[in-house]
Amino acid sequence: KPIPSASIAEPSQDAFLAPLKILPEEAALFEAVELGQKLSKETYKQKVPKLRVDLVNAQYELRQANFPLIVLLMGDDRHACNAVLNSLMEWMDARYVEAPYFGQPTAEEQQRPRFWRYWCVLPPRGKTGVFMGAWAADAVAERIEGTLQNAEFEQRCQQIRRFEQALVDDGALILKIWLHLPRTAHAQKEKRDRNWYLNDQIWSLSQHYDEAIRVGEQLVRLTSTEMAPWILVDSSNARYRMVTVAETILNALTARLQMQSLNGQAPERPVALPATVAQLPSQQTVLSTLDLAATIPWEDYRPLMDKYQTRLQQLSRKAFTQGLSTVLVFEGWDAAGKGGVIRRLTQAMDAQIYTVIPIAAPTDEENARHYLWRFWRHLPRAGRVLIFDRSWYGRVLVERVEHFATEAEWQRAYGEINDFEEQLAAHNRVVLKFWLHIDADEQLRRFKARENTPYKKYKITEEDYRNRDKWPEYERAVSDMVTTTSTDYARWHLIPANDKRYARIQVIKTLCRALKHHLS
Repeated sequence: KPIPSASIAEPSQDAFLAPLKILPEEAALFEAVELGQKLSKETYKQKVPKLRVDLVNAQYELRQANFPLIVLLMGDDRHACNAVLNSLMEWMDARYVEAPYFGQPTAEEQQRPRFWRYWCVLPPRGKTGVFMGAWAADAVAERIEGTLQNAEFEQRCQQIRRFEQALVDDGALILKIWLHLPRTAHAQKEKRDRNWYLNDQIWSLSQHYDEAIRVGEQLVRLTSTEMAPWILVDSSNARYRMVTVAETILNALTARLQMQSLNGQAPERPVALPATVAQLPSQQTVLSTLDLAATIPWEDYRPLMDKYQTRLQQLSRKAFTQGLSTVLVFEGWDAAGKGGVIRRLTQAMDAQIYTVIPIAAPTDEENARHYLWRFWRHLPRAGRVLIFDRSWYGRVLVERVEHFATEAEWQRAYGEINDFEEQLAAHNRVVLKFWLHIDADEQLRRFKARENTPYKKYKITEEDYRNRDKWPEYERAVSDMVTTTSTDYARWHLIPANDKRYARIQVIKTLCRALKHHLS
């Protein structure tokens, strides 16, 4: 029984103090599937052989498709979830199924944003991922434990919806299956097993069953969407639940494969461009206001650099000790001086603290997943500094201008990026984004200088000159990017960089100011 989507209103401040409330009509949500349906042994034996063959055949067809299958198994019957998972791994070709285990977050996972451990194990296109509980179980467990109040639980559900929607928008087929065991069946099972296991937490059935059902119903209603609905299954009868789950997966996967074979690709829904972008004047951009004549005399540069590098060394050590992580994003025109700025930053920090990630064209492995996957997996542990030389903003810059991404893809990327950066900032991270801006004449001068410098010749290619022809398109894309993704938690810093010395000092000064603010 698929559950229709639900809208989530922004919780009021009073909601943090309110008890968990379920409306009368919501209380009957799980009861609606308590039909006591059964499957006889004879019928089961007749169905299973063909069902297993069809599942494997669909799985092989999926290998040639451009989308992954993600199955989320969850419910108030953990033993049934285990049994279904084991059977799926037996019925399908386990070589192309990934079933990661999620227990209590490890020390390494606790030092990163909550969804990091799920992003890292997402299946690539053509494969299947079966997740037991995962992000849904975490939310339910924390709500029952009391570490999440009602409004916080609703906010977590919003995060879950955005996470799942990002995967769906990227083409993933998500099936969320809730296995429900009626109270009477729970009572009978309790005689054999006194504990109910959920997300490696143990609660006594007699004390927590009603609360667990209420929380589960609330989660189902708040996270069931049109593109990723919850499907409720009565788990009382082992044969019935297994065949129902397998047929649900097979039918959904077959329908999606047929749709793709007809269309040639996964269907794509248009996304409206944010009003802040659409309303920008056509002849003016945020880059037009920068003073490119800003400069620092050579005699002042060295003392200032020594001053700020010393300060950065002290602050970065203090941040490491206190577990404050930093994510630095550098974007800018070709030859704008990003590499020079990064070298001055790293000169002032312990090499064990920072990591520099140069971003080039995605590999085949990266292309097989959501474009944010390769950035999520690089996130550092607490106290470290992660420096991106180009970043996820390639989605709304290069991929937009060069038409590597469709209009709908780069338009919805603004919201996906803001959500990603919000999760970084919420997990004790400083997020600073720099755009190094130069004019076209200065860029051409630097191109010529690189061609005449032996150790810099590798930096200049024909593509660099070709990109100059699209300067106006890139400038418009940069303006849209800055306007739409500059937030309170991750502001853009536009740095005039015609004078390299000025740009380097401004970046280091900005970083020192941000570290000092967060540390205090």
